Amino acid sequence: MVETSDAKNRARRSSGRPTLADVARRAGVGTITVSRALRDPKRVSVERRDRIFTAIDDLGYVLNPNASALASARAAVIGVLVPSLTNNVFAEVLRGIHDGLRDSRLQIQFANTHYSDVEEERLLRVFLSQHPSGLIVSGIDQTPATRTLLEKAGCPVVQIMEIGPDPVDMMVGFSHFEGGRTVTQHLVDAGCRRIGFLGARMDPRSHRRLSGYKAVMEAAGCFDPAFITTTTLPSSVSIGGDLFRMAYAKTPNIDALVCNNDDLAMGVLFACQRASLPVPARISLAGFNDLEMMAVAFPSITSIRTPRFEIGRQAIAMVQAALAGERPANAIVDLGFELKIRESTTRSNILNR
Repeated sequence: MVETSDAKNRARRSSGRPTLADVARRAGVGTITVSRALRDPKRVSVERRDRIFTAIDDLGYVLNPNASALASARAAVIGVLVPSLTNNVFAEVLRGIHDGLRDSRLQIQFANTHYSDVEEERLLRVFLSQHPSGLIVSGIDQTPATRTLLEKAGCPVVQIMEIGPDPVDMMVGFSHFEGGRTVTQHLVDAGCRRIGFLGARMDPRSHRRLSGYKAVMEAAGCFDPAFITTTTLPSSVSIGGDLFRMAYAKTPNIDALVCNNDDLAMGVLFACQRASLPVPARISLAGFNDLEMMAVAFPSITSIRTPRFEIGRQAIAMVQAALAGERPANAIVDLGFELKIRESTTRSNILNR
């Protein structure tokens, strides 16, 4: 027996799960208007939007991303690839993304690449199989294979945390080279000359900070490869202490340290205190990212403040604008950074050495 359309509708209704058509009937609008309100609320009048969302709440309607993908070729999902879900730096970025989606029915799916190029490519393929509406990816150093996948993704793509001359689509971030250069120049201007660099994990962003450090030291005629101490191990406070002891053993005359991030800087501060090496009277100290602990440490620690929350918020805004056909005038958005000078590099204490 052939099942009639009425029978099919009755069967669907008997499942108890409300459909998009149910929402449209309850709100007194067309299904296209409901779909538009879910994807881009700003394109629907406030009065209609209120009726639609009231109907959604009354019916208990839940958007089915897979069904949406079949209907429109794009799921109402933004895929976000970051190298860490526990690192405070990326936690702030994710918070910015979430805040930027408060008035949107788009959903976010996060994936952790663990700083692995292979894992990044694998996870990207998983995302692409779901036909996302947009992608947000960390960094600008994708492998050729991953970059090709991003270029052919068929949706808005935003690279975050850095800027560079050749975006896949759009990017928002700041220059890590300039950040490394700025904090090192601050120490040179304060009178330091034997400035060491400590780095952990040494991903591409870390190498760019190191390049900024090298540029300043070479220009000042102070560069010595022995001043650089790095490890590929993940960054932590304890690793900061270990790196300091290694650096001090080979170059005990160092008078300042640029740390690749704040975890390392805090580890150096503790190690200096244990070794009775006062900061900054004996060794000046600077970090990178300006996490909360930098301002409350004793002494407080100079650091480069990076706009992590704003990067996340701006990235999702760029995706939404592109989806609405209003692509940003500038594909590359440089949010810059701020040097926060604190007690650990106070000039008066340095000059009194």
